[in-house]
Amino acid sequence: MNHEAAPPPQPERRKRGIPQSVLIPLLAVLTGLIFGAIFIILTSQEVYNGFGQSFGAGLTAMWDVVARSYTALFTGALGDPVRMINALQSGNALEIRRAFNPFLESLVTSTPYIFAGLAVALGFRAGVFNIGAEGQLFMGAITATYVGYKLVGLPMIIHLPLALLAGALGGAIWGFIPGWLKAKTGGHEVINTIMMNYIAFRLSEWLLTGPMKRPGSYNPVSPEIQPSAWLPRFFEDPIRFHLGFFLALGMAYVVYWFLFKTTWGFELRTVGSNPYGAKYAGMDVTKNTVLAMTLSGALAGLAGANEVLGVNHSLAMAFSSGYGFDSIALALLGNNHPVGVVLASLLFGTLRNGATSMQLSANVPNDIISVLQAVILAFIAAPAIIRSLYRLRKPAEGEGMITIKGWGG
Repeated sequence: MNHEAAPPPQPERRKRGIPQSVLIPLLAVLTGLIFGAIFIILTSQEVYNGFGQSFGAGLTAMWDVVARSYTALFTGALGDPVRMINALQSGNALEIRRAFNPFLESLVTSTPYIFAGLAVALGFRAGVFNIGAEGQLFMGAITATYVGYKLVGLPMIIHLPLALLAGALGGAIWGFIPGWLKAKTGGHEVINTIMMNYIAFRLSEWLLTGPMKRPGSYNPVSPEIQPSAWLPRFFEDPIRFHLGFFLALGMAYVVYWFLFKTTWGFELRTVGSNPYGAKYAGMDVTKNTVLAMTLSGALAGLAGANEVLGVNHSLAMAFSSGYGFDSIALALLGNNHPVGVVLASLLFGTLRNGATSMQLSANVPNDIISVLQAVILAFIAAPAIIRSLYRLRKPAEGEGMITIKGWGG
């Protein structure tokens, strides 16, 4: 009788691969911080002056400038713990709000990242490259702004949902077009979405200098939206923390439920993993491609609506600082999973919010943050480097991979 041990079941192999899918992004962030410290040292005149005195003074200056820079970065993004404790002990509501404002402002900055990151991640899951999140974000902002200031006399319970739906619809239309072109003509979504970005940028400029320009204003800015369309803020000015953050978290749960708990989501993921197998199984690849791009555009449109309705209360030219483009990095950093996208968005929002404090307090250019984000993205895109640096095992073939169709369609 053959008593040879049976090979371990397949689910066990998958379990061993799960920690690395979390570990590699964490190590990429750590490595990015290390490279950021190197860039800070290389761009600091204080370090060169220290080495001009002695080798020991140079090493001390290196430590001081990095410690001061990262302390300013994280206290500017999360708040000063000592100030927080003192404010809580004082019981002064105003001081408490001011002490916690850096942390709350990081959440405000992270909110559009969550929406836009979910948009790109959903597209990646379905096997399409949505590089047009920035243009879809602009279109969502335009439509939400128009509904926000044009409809007058509505109660908030009606006006605010209408403005949010308008933002989602504007982004959805801008995502539907390249999705339909890809499905019906084979036009690659990367090229089409990039071109749609430029159309959205120029369209917003024309609207803000023409039909949507604020009367009596010399600046290209829209009329202010009605207060009934504002996303409610939880504190008085200058604290800008608003309901949009919780809407973004709720949308992350909806995307998770849709992708992993519904038949449509299963079909989208199947098409993204193996379009030929999906077609053989009877799934409509064309329909799912169009649906994925439309839903992706709707999520990006909500990012633009969030900024208008929750933060700016009007639309100005070039109002976005690249949220749509950064969302590509967020989707990769979050492994195209809603939970990962939320965590990556909080990281990038924290870094962006703390960059200003780092520049003011430590005299370090906030462009260092862009370098740091780029390095993190580079390591996420090339996990073999991280595995080599930290002696991690190579994952099994196909483990945790998502297929993105190439230039051949």
